[in-house]
Amino acid sequence: MPTHPSAPVVFDGERLDVAAVRRVAEDRAACSVAPQALAKAGKSRAVFEDVVRAGIPVYGVTTGYGEMIYMLVDTDRETELQTNLVRSHSAGVGPFFALDEARAVVAARLNALSKGYSAVRPEILERLALYLNRGLIPAIPEIGSLGASGDLAPLSHIASTVIGEGYFLGADGSNAPGDVRPAGPVLKELGIAPLELKFKEGLALINGTSAMTGLGALVVGRAWEQVRQAEIVSALLVEAVRGSMGPFQPEGHDVARPHPGQIDTAANMRALLRGSRLTVEHADLRRQVAAAKRDGQDVTRTEIYLQKAYSLRAMPQVLGSVRDTLAHVTNKVQTELNSANDNPLFFEDHEVFHGANFHGQPVAFAMDFTTIALTQLGVLAERQLNRVLNRHLSYGLPEFLVAGDPGLSSGYAGAQYPATALVAENRTIGPASTQSVPSNGDNQDIVSMGLIAARNARRVLRNNQYILAVEYLAAASAVDVSGRYDGLGPAGRAAYDAVRSLVPPLERDRYMADDIETVAAALARGEFIAAVENCGVELR
Repeated sequence: MPTHPSAPVVFDGERLDVAAVRRVAEDRAACSVAPQALAKAGKSRAVFEDVVRAGIPVYGVTTGYGEMIYMLVDTDRETELQTNLVRSHSAGVGPFFALDEARAVVAARLNALSKGYSAVRPEILERLALYLNRGLIPAIPEIGSLGASGDLAPLSHIASTVIGEGYFLGADGSNAPGDVRPAGPVLKELGIAPLELKFKEGLALINGTSAMTGLGALVVGRAWEQVRQAEIVSALLVEAVRGSMGPFQPEGHDVARPHPGQIDTAANMRALLRGSRLTVEHADLRRQVAAAKRDGQDVTRTEIYLQKAYSLRAMPQVLGSVRDTLAHVTNKVQTELNSANDNPLFFEDHEVFHGANFHGQPVAFAMDFTTIALTQLGVLAERQLNRVLNRHLSYGLPEFLVAGDPGLSSGYAGAQYPATALVAENRTIGPASTQSVPSNGDNQDIVSMGLIAARNARRVLRNNQYILAVEYLAAASAVDVSGRYDGLGPAGRAAYDAVRSLVPPLERDRYMADDIETVAAALARGEFIAAVENCGVELR
């Protein structure tokens, strides 16, 4: 259950954003459908029923589905036609989505239908809102969507519960196969009557992009947090190795190369390093270099690095590009959250829209773009980790940050392996949005695979939590072995203290897996961001 109250979310088909989806999914915020949305749905339903009564052919109402569109079906079979569609497409396989993910999917479908062009009765909208408020969350298998005619299989598992079939997740939100509950008995126990689907309602419930979009909203929202986590640990490493503030000065970003994400990451780095007594101004480095030059010699060897490696100064360019990607993806996801994405659609005084708004290509591309950006975030984190562990690259730190005798002790040598392995694993996750495989008698002959793309992005996001966890541990140990804690700025000290509140210093080799899991879990909870912001640093 949520540990703090969250503002209610009103679904109107127009203004749902990523933050609101997260409140519904993670905080279990109270939900309602806006009165104007219910009224609009009722009006759309009336327009639709006039069309049907006029004898106008309508896909999925007077015809079969998909490739069987050539089959005409009499209107007196309306409920049978809709129910058979839901039953036949409740064919998803594999693990069920987690509770928060399933809630996000239901929220996305509710808002799409609240747009008012799908011709469902207001009762359908109210039933989905009831599910969210009562914690009746359908058990939705992750695998089975092509992302073309929407997320047919996942959404069918929601629709099946509406008619009293299928399964809900366990009473405590468990998604283990043995813990799910048959929907019929649960609804009966609560005195909730299953709904009988009328014209088009089965089709409207399952024919949309809400699985990829709901999951995508959670992924992109959490990815924004991961960028900030990467900036925090990057700043701590800059302090630990006594890096320069030069790469983050405003002129190089705000004026010279004004990409919004680059500007924001540079500003965050300045905020995170403010008050540090360990960082060096570029002007001081220039003076040190000038003083080291020997008169009468054309070439002088020094131990002064006027610039450090890319991994310690290109954060604005790399992480800023991740930010720009996420800004684009957020826009795409929020547009889709507030779109009517089924077929056909009904507009007063207009021809029935028989189109393809169910096609997931916009979301599929956006999710693949997210996967690419997050993969590079993980690459940067692992390269920063490698730099402080390699004695030839770490600007004077001991090999593998060993606090005792190197060789006798291995320090972070073993902990680096999962980070490196996860970078390699992330790189094997190719784009899903170009993997079209025709299906449905070649009616669906170009498909988006958008839900696969969203699941891929989720996988990289989770992998990165472990990479960053090892980096946070190593950054804290770099401070320990260098004896530089007293020189840390407020943000660096807050980040270091947050690590040490969870894991003690690595004074001798020990079992490392628990440390990594502990810090990764804290990252997932946003604890390091909170620690830094609690010391007065405002992150963009």
